[in-house]
Amino acid sequence: MFDFAVFGSLFLTLFVIMDPPGITPIFLALTSGRPVKVQRRMAWQAVCVAFGVIAVFGICGQQILDYLHVSVPALMIAGGLLLLLIALDLLTGKTDEPKQTKDVNVALVPLGMPLLAGPGAIVSVILAVQKADGAAGQVSVWAAIAAMHIVLWITMRYSLVIIRVIKDGGVVLVTRLAGMMLSAIAVQQIINGVLQVVRGA
Repeated sequence: MFDFAVFGSLFLTLFVIMDPPGITPIFLALTSGRPVKVQRRMAWQAVCVAFGVIAVFGICGQQILDYLHVSVPALMIAGGLLLLLIALDLLTGKTDEPKQTKDVNVALVPLGMPLLAGPGAIVSVILAVQKADGAAGQVSVWAAIAAMHIVLWITMRYSLVIIRVIKDGGVVLVTRLAGMMLSAIAVQQIINGVLQVVRGA
């Protein structure tokens, strides 16, 4: 009742795409200055949002995209533009938003989506669900999705220890580095989307 090959393949694919080690500095940058309790809650909310989005697209993703007449490249370009806006804020230090709005935005956007549940992860899950054979295949696919989100939560949850070590000066440095990394990810995502449009033309 369990296909380890399907589980391992999807888990590794999602690990590379969602990149738990790479998300750590971005999470630290976006949550710095908040009480530890709030940071932990935001880590949990971000993972729940990502899992919810992935689950919805895993169940009826292709139907949603077809109904909205949205192509995968369009989804990639839109996600890239959104990430680029967040990256520019991190690079320029313009993150002093009202606390309530900031909390909501960080937990839902960009952490939950599109950083964790981005176009790459969504497309991978849609394809994995479509290719899975029988109950064993489906169980393996959803087990891989759940395991990946547990890894993401553990990574972000325990990355908070880093904040206590690096102090305020280190947080500023991490914020700028995270902005550079995020801008590169965003530009690459836009390029990939544009290339897919050109190839499909």
